[in-house]
Amino acid sequence: MDDLIPNQPEEVENKTVAETSDDSLSKPTKASESDARNWYVIHCYSGYENKVRKNLEQRIETMSMKDKIFDVVIPTQEEIEVRDGKRRTVERHVFPGYVLVNMILEEESWFVVRNTPGVTGFVGMGDEPTPLRPEEVQSILRRMEDEAPTYRVTYKPGDRVRIVDGPFNDFRGTVDDIDMERSKIRVMVNFFGRETPVELDFLQVEKS
Repeated sequence: MDDLIPNQPEEVENKTVAETSDDSLSKPTKASESDARNWYVIHCYSGYENKVRKNLEQRIETMSMKDKIFDVVIPTQEEIEVRDGKRRTVERHVFPGYVLVNMILEEESWFVVRNTPGVTGFVGMGDEPTPLRPEEVQSILRRMEDEAPTYRVTYKPGDRVRIVDGPFNDFRGTVDDIDMERSKIRVMVNFFGRETPVELDFLQVEKS
């Protein structure tokens, strides 16, 4: 999906959010030729996506830009984290370091977005922000809505685990294989002196 974001700039290292580059106050080379709204991608420091969205939404409110800047979206997917036999649902950023903004690109709206704390710039060619194509936007939004949550487990093949549910409750064994698509794990258990494979759900084991 990374190819949906055109001309991604390299990550900025060893800089604080308060620091900006020399071109931070530069403006687009030309005004927008149309007053139609478009989706644009802004770049920010990875891990600051939520803070940037909150800052921008506050600026939209206080600077009366609701008629120019309409929506701020962070593409996310649900991820189910399984740890020690317990599940927890978390949101994972699909494009870390990027935020989508639906807006009419004019000098004033550009200034509000570009000078939001944490924003390092628009994605585009040179100083001219490049809007996403409609099919790119639809693909991203559809992915957010339709895709089933993915699993993230804290164990890997070779780890020692304890079975906490089912007929082999309290048996200990070694992880042999993890099937992420089926949310299954195969554990080798010593049963009557033999190593026996047992297939279990993710929630049926925890690290030993």
